[in-house]
Formats: sequence, structure tokens, C-alpha cells
Amino acid sequence: MNRHLVLLALCQGAFLTNNVVFIAINGLVGLALAPAGWMATLPVTGYVVGGALATGLVARTQQRWGRKRSFQLGLMVAIGAAALCAYAAATQNFWLLVTATVIAGYYNANAALYRFAGPELVGPEFKERAISLVLAGGIIGAFAGPNLANATRSLTATPFVAAYLSLVAVGALALLLLSLIRFAPHVPPAPGAARGRPLGEIVRQPVFIVAAACGALGYGVMNLLMAATPIAMQRCGLPFESAALVLEWHVLGMFVPSFFTGHLIRRFGVLPVMVVGALLNLVCIAVALAGVELENFLVALFVLGVGWNFLFTGGTTLLTETYRPEEKTRAQGAMDFCVFATMALSSFASGALVTTQGWEWLNLGSLLPLGLTLGALLWLAALRRRALPATA
Repeated sequence: MNRHLVLLALCQGAFLTNNVVFIAINGLVGLALAPAGWMATLPVTGYVVGGALATGLVARTQQRWGRKRSFQLGLMVAIGAAALCAYAAATQNFWLLVTATVIAGYYNANAALYRFAGPELVGPEFKERAISLVLAGGIIGAFAGPNLANATRSLTATPFVAAYLSLVAVGALALLLLSLIRFAPHVPPAPGAARGRPLGEIVRQPVFIVAAACGALGYGVMNLLMAATPIAMQRCGLPFESAALVLEWHVLGMFVPSFFTGHLIRRFGVLPVMVVGALLNLVCIAVALAGVELENFLVALFVLGVGWNFLFTGGTTLLTETYRPEEKTRAQGAMDFCVFATMALSSFASGALVTTQGWEWLNLGSLLPLGLTLGALLWLAALRRRALPATA
């Protein structure tokens, strides 16, 4: 732990505050403005589509300008996009709102790399814990996001305009914090310098395949259920305050385990921790299918958050085994493209399924990606067991 890692964790907290506010209100604003109900989560989808589209650009800016300047650019985009969202909501312009969230996706893709920057601020022996501690900064978002959305939703004549404006202030604060972090000096690659292996060779590694697949599918299932939760709760007659409470506990489940996930990975191994994460997602679905009371939503979303933490922290740790230093931006960008592309699909499916098929079928549909996740983890575990005699 050092000052720069703490500041990066605080930037992660600001990032998650932005994300949680978006999750809490984008679906509801979309539902109020969309031409059809199934389009309600398009503003949520726009955020992750923008992230998927931006991963290649973010990788290039990080490689050319380094971590700090790239992260600062992401925050400036976040501030402008939040202001545009506020204007779109105030003028009741649905498609401008979707456009603004797509633009905000650049910040989404950019700040997603905070977790990879954390290990660069500490020694290599603390890699797992640095990843966990940066992700633990999301606890700030667990409290700030839902409460900020709830406190500002009615401050203007048009609901939630002030919530978007509050994100301008959050972005400005994060920009100040980031300016105080001292990253390792960036040395741009010299013309003709070795760039490492081709990306195709990197992504064909079994460890990369499993890391990217489990990170993407784990995030996809989490996003599928989380994005639909405010709409599902509204349709079940529960007030927005209850949805904000559920999202608060969900984000706590996502990030409180980060204080010990790194220790669990070092003690038990990354694959067992990820398997437990997938099994916790199955527990979430069982609780969600048992009823539609506030307690069901609360417990299901909390367990879902813990399961996501184990899968995503484990997948990030696995990925660090697959690349050399000169390959990091391309490998990290490739994983995040898989994550954002899956999230884009799950965000769109979330709105379509919850408004046409209902909460029950949305949960049942999550079983397929969870089965694929468990299958991928068991496959890699089998490959590693077969490799043990050859390396003994």
C-alpha cells in the first residue's frame, strides 16, 4: 500500500460512482423517453457499446502517451458526456441521451484499465493484492452512487437532470486526484522497436481464452441482471429508494471482497476462487427465482456482486500471466473489448427480456453463460493438471 495506490483506488471509486448512477437512472430515464418499452436500456447499452468501440483507441493512447495522460483524457470525456446527458434529459431527447452515453463509453474503457495500472505502482510480489485494492475503491461508488442518484433525482423540474450534473463534479474531483499520482515514466516505443508477439498469438493461449471468457461472461451475467433490476423492481411496485438500496448492497458485494480476494487467490489458487464465483452466481439466480420481495432482490444482487468479484479479479490476475511488458496494452485492450462487447449484448438483452418476458426468464437465461464459464474453468484446470508431470 502506498499513497499513489490509494489515490488510484479513489479514482476507481469515482469511476464506480459514475457507473452506479448511470445504472440506477439510465434505464428509468430511457423507459420514460424511449419510443418503445424494449428500448429502455439502450442508454445503458450505449455506455458499454461506447466502451467496446473505444478499447482499441484507448490501447493506442496508452501506448503513445502513457497511463496518466490517457486517464486524464478519459476523465475529460466523462465530464463532457455527463453534461450532454443532462441536456438530453432536460430536453427529453432520447437519441441524444443514447449518443451521450456512447461517448461516455470512452471513459468506461479508459478507467477499466485502472486495475492493470495498480500492479505497476507496487512490487511484482504484490500484484494480486494491488489489483484487489484498486477494485476495492469501488466501495466508494457503492455508497456514493445510489445515494447521489436518490438525493439529486428531484432537484430539477425534469427528474434526474441534476443526477447527471452531479457526475460533472465527480469527474472533476477524479481529475484532481489523478494529477497527484506518479506513474512510472512513460517511454513511447521507438520507431521499429519490437512490439512483441502478434495479437493473434497472444489471444490463442488457453490462459488468455479462459481469462477473457470468464471476465466477459461473468461481467455479462452481472450486467444482465443489474441493469434490469431498477426496471424489474419498479414493475413489482417497489419504490426507487428500494432500488437504490439494492444497488448499494450489490456494489458493496462487488467490491468489499476485494480486501481479501487477492489473499484467497494466493492461498488457494486463481481457478478455485473463480469457480466459487461462478457458483455464487447460481445462488443469486436461485434466490431471485424464489420471489420478488425486496429481500429477494437485496440478497440476490449482493451475492451476484460477490460472485462477480471473484470471477473478475481472478480473470484479471490470470490475464497478467499471458503477456510481456511490451504487449500489455494490446492484451489488456483485447480482454476489455471482449468484456465490453459482452456487456453491450447483455445490456440490450436485459431491457428487451425484462420488459417482454419478465424477471424470471431473465434469470433463467443467465444459466447458459454461467455454464460456459464453469466449463472454461474446468477445461483450463484439466490442461494444467496434465502439464504437471511434464514440468515436475
